[in-house]
Amino acid sequence: MSEWTAAWAASPQMPSTGFTPNWSQEGFSHQTVRQVVRVTAGGERLRLRLTNAYGTSPLHLTGATVARAARGAAVEEGSVRHVTFDGRRSVAVPARGELRSDPVRLPVEPLGQVTVTLHFAGTTGPSTFHAQAWADTYRADGDHRADAAGAAFTAVTSSWYYLSGVEVAAARADGIVLFGDSITDGFGSTPGADRRWSDALAGLTGRPVLNAGIGGNLVLNDSAWYGERATARFRRDALDQPGVSTVVVLEGLNDIGFSEASDEPTYKPAPVVTAERLIGGYRDLIRQAHGSGLRVIGSTLLPLGGSDHWGAHSARTSREINEWVRTAGAFDAVVDLGRALADPADPDRLHPAFDHGDRLHPNDKGYQAMAEALAHVL
Repeated sequence: MSEWTAAWAASPQMPSTGFTPNWSQEGFSHQTVRQVVRVTAGGERLRLRLTNAYGTSPLHLTGATVARAARGAAVEEGSVRHVTFDGRRSVAVPARGELRSDPVRLPVEPLGQVTVTLHFAGTTGPSTFHAQAWADTYRADGDHRADAAGAAFTAVTSSWYYLSGVEVAAARADGIVLFGDSITDGFGSTPGADRRWSDALAGLTGRPVLNAGIGGNLVLNDSAWYGERATARFRRDALDQPGVSTVVVLEGLNDIGFSEASDEPTYKPAPVVTAERLIGGYRDLIRQAHGSGLRVIGSTLLPLGGSDHWGAHSARTSREINEWVRTAGAFDAVVDLGRALADPADPDRLHPAFDHGDRLHPNDKGYQAMAEALAHVL
């Protein structure tokens, strides 16, 4: 018997200028937005999860379609399906709310690409979005939701808009949520190549894997750019995902590192966070996960020596936190990514082979190594 299982997810953020140019503050008016996502579970039917989490008024969606992706903004001929909501093609997503579509019969394969197209005949205002997609999103003027060709979609950005999940009707429901910051989000991976550690883990395990990373996210504090604090968004972005059995927590570098980052103007003044406070945040996440009946795996922090997050406080605090993660027994299991990605010649630094170039974020090879280390723990 099949049940609904989350196959892809993106954590919502409030509209902002973000790290790169995006359309969140201007929103959409008489336009169509086309987004391509890679699902980590397959099935004969799917449904969409739309979010207006940071909208101050209802979001009026004129219509939506799903299709199997082709090249760029194009989709496979004959695969376009109109999406309905309680039997209607148009819908209003409540302010601060979300909704799921009706089931759509469109067979998809695990690790296959699905294109979701949203049309807005009116004006949306600022858009709830996910800032860093590491994939192209396309925009066209007018109504092009049913187009198989991609010629009308002449504007391109790299964020996701209003789309927070794709769920499939599948027999297997043992999904994994990777919960964290820019490292989980995929910063440093090859854009458009699906090389995040969530992608690598899905390929290794054959299980549904959901990416709940937000670049810059903190465990203990909210930010206009970096999303709500982890302890506040954990239920929405991780625990409430259908079909999930395990959550992996990899977060905290920004809590201890932003106070060291002299050239990071987006979170100033940054509080000096102690290991005790951050451990209290981890204990909160563990309580929430166990309260939902989920297994929670903790990860040690990756080495950050030589990065803009490195300094006397972050050096001392990261060591204290990693020792606690390894020895306290608070998590159901531990994956020691701090050691797995360390430079043997200097354990405070990322191994050069895994370094994207900023001494903080892994590259494709590093993300693959992270997935391999976690696969041994699952």
